[in-house]
Amino acid sequence: MARKRDQRPAGTPLPKFADTVVIGGGTAGAAVAGLLAEHSEQTVLLLEAGPDYGPFAAGRWPAELTDAGAIPATHDWGYHSGELYAQRVIAYERARVIGGCSSHNGCAAIWGSSVDYDGWAALENPGWSTDELRPLFRAGSERLRVRIPEPGEVTPFQRFALDAAATAGIPRVADLNNLDENLGMAPSPANIVNGVRWNTGFAYLDPVRERSNLTIVGDSPCERLEISSGRVNAVVVAGREGPVRLEVGRVIVAAGTYGSPAILERSGIGDPSELRSAGIAPMHDLPGVGHNLHDHPRVTLSYAGTRELEEMMAAFARDHWMPEEQTIAKARSSRCTQAFDLHVYPVGGPDRTTPTGWRWTLEVACMTPRSRGALRLTNASSAVPPILDHRYLSDPEDEDLRVLADGVALAREIAAKPALSRLAGREISPGSAIATRAQVEAFVRANCLHYYHPVGTCRMGPASDRSAVVDSRGRIHGLDNAYVADASIIPVIPRANTNLPALVVGERIARWLLER
Repeated sequence: MARKRDQRPAGTPLPKFADTVVIGGGTAGAAVAGLLAEHSEQTVLLLEAGPDYGPFAAGRWPAELTDAGAIPATHDWGYHSGELYAQRVIAYERARVIGGCSSHNGCAAIWGSSVDYDGWAALENPGWSTDELRPLFRAGSERLRVRIPEPGEVTPFQRFALDAAATAGIPRVADLNNLDENLGMAPSPANIVNGVRWNTGFAYLDPVRERSNLTIVGDSPCERLEISSGRVNAVVVAGREGPVRLEVGRVIVAAGTYGSPAILERSGIGDPSELRSAGIAPMHDLPGVGHNLHDHPRVTLSYAGTRELEEMMAAFARDHWMPEEQTIAKARSSRCTQAFDLHVYPVGGPDRTTPTGWRWTLEVACMTPRSRGALRLTNASSAVPPILDHRYLSDPEDEDLRVLADGVALAREIAAKPALSRLAGREISPGSAIATRAQVEAFVRANCLHYYHPVGTCRMGPASDRSAVVDSRGRIHGLDNAYVADASIIPVIPRANTNLPALVVGERIARWLLER
């Protein structure tokens, strides 16, 4: 095979045609493009809005993207809540680079619960049951070189949290990715190799970059799709010197939960009334585009720490790689009727933004949110970000709020255990003044954030369901050659960090496309 360049030199034109164009080289998109190029002879063009730094072995990747010890601050799309919350602005970080959020996240390679995927299949999505997805979770984990940290790699703070959780009734378990085990805490399986965040670009693209049927083009955001007679004929890309039109055999949109519905809506695919209000001519009536937006709502409890804990962590760091995040507890609120509904996870380590130079928190996330929001455009320009209205804690019965309030009580119980309390120090936030249930619920409502896991805006389901955007194989309803393959098609968020579930979506749809 002829050797392909790792990055497009300035001025080199995009190809005029590709059998398959994959829009978005993120967690799922990189996997889709890599698998299609690896197992077929058709031409595959991968378009990524952010940069492509080439193969890992070439050494051109910025250190902050490969260092798994902390979350990077660059290569972000800049999404945020705008004016939706009167007292604050919530940043909705998403990565704009090859590998997407797998190049940018905490590397928690969590699978979830069997209840999640059997639930997807029960919503008339054949092929998505737990037993059908287990091989894909294993394949994706192997590609990403996922492993569980050894006991000696667990930081002192994380180890104390594990011990405290055990005395609070959350047992230490061997593997958080036992899909049938619904209570326990352990070091998180992670896609980290010798401290390097092993993203899907390294895992799926590097092995096939030499193939002549694959072209990877960075810094090329998609503006819209051109549709005619029930097919996508072309993709319009924001080129360096203006829009560039590419003819396609088929297109796979994998721009993420925020990016994919925005591309569809700019193309005239969506609810006709919403499109017209944004100045976009409706081309294809699919009212579900942009709706069903949801994420795991999260709240943070922070602690002062102690000099002893700081010294122990500093000593550990002299001989070990030291991540901020490393363990997760699967737990149950008093509202839980199936599997589990909470994650509690400690985050701790050096932090230049705090007065002490250290950060010590217990994070609490509701893993079964009922609240749903929506994404909408204000105009047809790809330069204007969409309005993201997650509507956290908006479910009419306040179940999400109650689950999180129970989670705060559980986190406080863990922090009060002797294994942790002596070293974690006093609770800074919410603090001892927030004591009653009503006060805790008010604190949660005022301080709720997200767990970085948005899903659902192009959800899959049968054509008879007018809220569904794609069928169970990712094909956009009513379009013969257009697919969505990323976390946006997830109908109901799994009880997991969406790192691995998003990758499994890419694996599942790529394998089906190869069968065709």
